[in-house]
Amino acid sequence: MNIVVAMKQIPDLQQIRIRNRKPVFDDVPMTLGAIDKNALEVGVSIKESQGGKVTVLSAGNEDLEDTIKEALAAGADEALLVIDDALAVAGSDVIAMVLAAAVKKMEAAELIIFGEGSGDNYSGQVGSRVAAILDWPQVGYASSLELNGNMLRAARSLEDGEEIVEVTLPAVVTVISGINEPRIPSVTQILKAGKKPKEVLEPEDLGLQIPAEAQVLSLSNLAPESERKQVVLKSVDELVQALKNENVIGR
Repeated sequence: MNIVVAMKQIPDLQQIRIRNRKPVFDDVPMTLGAIDKNALEVGVSIKESQGGKVTVLSAGNEDLEDTIKEALAAGADEALLVIDDALAVAGSDVIAMVLAAAVKKMEAAELIIFGEGSGDNYSGQVGSRVAAILDWPQVGYASSLELNGNMLRAARSLEDGEEIVEVTLPAVVTVISGINEPRIPSVTQILKAGKKPKEVLEPEDLGLQIPAEAQVLSLSNLAPESERKQVVLKSVDELVQALKNENVIGR
């Protein structure tokens, strides 16, 4: 089975600082999105049980070549990267167009797995857009997957219940973060990651021209205002009384 896992390079959210309510990205390293790692774990688990290979697919700037080693260390067999500086700020529509074109170039991909949303914008659009471009069936918000030949059965986690669906491969699936616990690569796997096959393309290789500017611009990105009363409490009793005064706990 040829499995494709789409992963996005994002800033490490745990290392972003806030200054004057604005995020500071200076010296923040790049990593792969947390839910994308869940998607990769799904792909690797299917490969281990049913055979085949896992190809990591991603689009971004030149930093992606280093970042993608995380995925190769965590069980992916190879990587296909589409690199262009404009892709670092491209919208969901452009990224979906690029990923779909790359899938068409691959050797008979049968299953494409996405996280339910990226760790930065969390638009949740790219998987659906890729499915539409390829004209493949899509299953969204999967909490479990079961393969039987060319039939995929998935449990979908919905707001008010769970839905069981079946689709025929090839198909696109987006998974939720609770579907599994991503594995932590060993030192040996990390060292071997750099030797795994990696193909790097430019948009022109796919017959695409990327817009120089993003179609959707973020006008502001501000953290919530936080007003601190800076009350000094010297005992548990004072803390309890303060919480009662604020109606946080019962009197």
